[in-house]
Amino acid sequence: MYVAVIVELSAKAVDKTFTYHVPPMLEQEIEIGKRVLVPFGRQQLEGFILNITREEVCDYPVKDILKVIDEHAVLNQELLKLGKYMQKKTLSSLVSCYQTMLPRALKAHKNTKVSKKYETYYQLVDQTYVGNEKQQAIISLLKEKTMVLKKELASISSSSLQTLEKKGVIQSVKREVYRLKLKEQTIDDKVILTAEQKSVIDRVLTKEKQFSPFLLHGVTGSGKTEVYMRFIEHVTKQGKEAIVLVPEISLTPQMVERFRNRFGNQIAILHSRLSLGEKYDEWRKIERREVSIVIGARSAIFAPFTNLGMIIIDEEHSTTYKQENMPKYHAIDMALYRVKTHHCPIVLGSATPSLESYTRAKLGIYELLEMKHRINHTFPTIHFVDMKEEIKKGYPILSRLLEEKIKQCLEKKEQIILLLNKRGYSRVVTCKNCGEVDMCPNCDIPLIYHKELHDMQCHYCGYHKPVWKICPNCKGDSFQTFGMGTERLEEYVKKTFPMANILRMDVDTTTKKGSHEKMIQAFSEHQYDILIGTQMIAKGLDFPNVTLVGVLESDNSLNIPDFRSAERTFQLLNQVSGRAGRADKLGEVVLQGFQLDHYSILYASKHDYQGFYQEEMHIRKKLNYPPYTNLSFIQLKGKDDQYLLKEANKIKDYLQNDHTLQILGPSFSNIPKINQVYTIQLIIKYKKSPQLISKLKFLQEQYMVGKKCKLEIDLNPIRV
Repeated sequence: MYVAVIVELSAKAVDKTFTYHVPPMLEQEIEIGKRVLVPFGRQQLEGFILNITREEVCDYPVKDILKVIDEHAVLNQELLKLGKYMQKKTLSSLVSCYQTMLPRALKAHKNTKVSKKYETYYQLVDQTYVGNEKQQAIISLLKEKTMVLKKELASISSSSLQTLEKKGVIQSVKREVYRLKLKEQTIDDKVILTAEQKSVIDRVLTKEKQFSPFLLHGVTGSGKTEVYMRFIEHVTKQGKEAIVLVPEISLTPQMVERFRNRFGNQIAILHSRLSLGEKYDEWRKIERREVSIVIGARSAIFAPFTNLGMIIIDEEHSTTYKQENMPKYHAIDMALYRVKTHHCPIVLGSATPSLESYTRAKLGIYELLEMKHRINHTFPTIHFVDMKEEIKKGYPILSRLLEEKIKQCLEKKEQIILLLNKRGYSRVVTCKNCGEVDMCPNCDIPLIYHKELHDMQCHYCGYHKPVWKICPNCKGDSFQTFGMGTERLEEYVKKTFPMANILRMDVDTTTKKGSHEKMIQAFSEHQYDILIGTQMIAKGLDFPNVTLVGVLESDNSLNIPDFRSAERTFQLLNQVSGRAGRADKLGEVVLQGFQLDHYSILYASKHDYQGFYQEEMHIRKKLNYPPYTNLSFIQLKGKDDQYLLKEANKIKDYLQNDHTLQILGPSFSNIPKINQVYTIQLIIKYKKSPQLISKLKFLQEQYMVGKKCKLEIDLNPIRV
């Protein structure tokens, strides 16, 4: 017996299978999709079995496999095919695609072993034994219950336990337990459906046994989550499985809580904040068919279900569904492939669909479903505040209007959300004397001041250092800060409203395990009056007592040099506005900024997606950007910027022979240097280009070995 094995090296140069002989004593363990340990050159590597044959089909001396690692295949037939599809969609190595799908404990990689967790139970063997008082207490408890945890009995008497076990009166049994504990009870919290909700549910379920992509455009507060739960209830009653993707880890706790109340222990959770052991356990729950629903972030799309009945992608417009490092897959592409395989529907939900998705719906590629009304029938009132005037009057952080509205809410015992999409205390520290800026030595950006830690941090490479005491340029000792982050906003709000309980939620405050869940729970229970945060608090969260949302620097994202900046601004403002007035109380939103007459902000304030779509599409057509064209992105990364420019120009010359392509660049990326590595980029625009993929593959081959730079290709970039 011979096997074709793809080894753990992700280099494109070894992106192929290698033939190995199977020793007779291992033949019974061989199965496609299992991991094996093999000799490779002078080392030993793990890899996946992709084929089994009785013939030796190779032109090199065949070695024996050393060990079969898995009891069961870690990659089923569908995931093996999905990996090949991902390889084509991303131009990545096949093994890197397979590695991406799996939790770390199951990747092909040496020395990454995660053990199963066991707990010891005791059971009664001799019913007739009569012991002393402590022994009898243990025996009585074991007569009541079949099995009892060791730690429960040890509280009575650990020495008595040992004595009873030695005498054979009781015996210990080890049982595997899962690390992530979910409540098992279910609460029937069904709500009465609106006519719009009923219509959407009925339409989707008419196509439950065929590949059917739906775009659900439902305004914030229209009840999309209840619709998702009704879909899943139907699917699981048919004996099928469902995957629900959410874009942010911060959204998962509330979504999980609602689903858990409805579906109990039918749920597994997959996202990056779980420990290695928890991910391993959740994955095995799915493999063992102990659950029928998976909720999680991007990587949950690879859940090893074998009988999918539906995939739901909430906030489908979110950029977090695209992986930024290789393989640069998009979760929606992977989901569409899976529902085609399983002949079932996919529902892409959003209050602000991406322009590409909405255009597909208009063209009939997706079927458009709409929920235009809020459950409570009222949108929040929007107020604009021009900060140029406020600053002149001595209100540089919170406008007079926003301060007054916060005060009113606090008096009425209502809650407030303040959004500022920048973390840290201040953005730039400069010398008052000479203007020297404290820059990151590894990246081309200023360091961010974090007052709580009293240090300067780079949010790109992780470099940090103490705050300047003496200017390195002029030796002055007087400094000033510019810009504001969530930390400074929190400090200001605490001073302004000393009686209010204030919670800050950003990357800096949510590093500890479980911190998202604890913060969201605490705010839900009104332990805090004001929630301050970055964009992680803008989407999907449901707090019935929040009646006021304040957005500071509403126009900030318009200054990002990206053709999608207006779309992202519209989406963010629309989403965060939707956090106000979600129950019976009326909501208000205060938007502060300097360019509040921009069309993306005006349309967001009116909750007018159609108006924004028409205007933005008009601009995209003029500038020849998606969805009117396709984009591909080539990046060269290395430590010598002049060498990178020279190589980038060679690539441009090579591609310009193809007249179906429009090449922009080469140019430095928005942040030219990160962690001592420069990035030069080329943007390719095209409508149809039959030769592009083969040209890009040829370029990849040229930069595999022997070059002082790394080449990365993104066929559908979300950030340009």
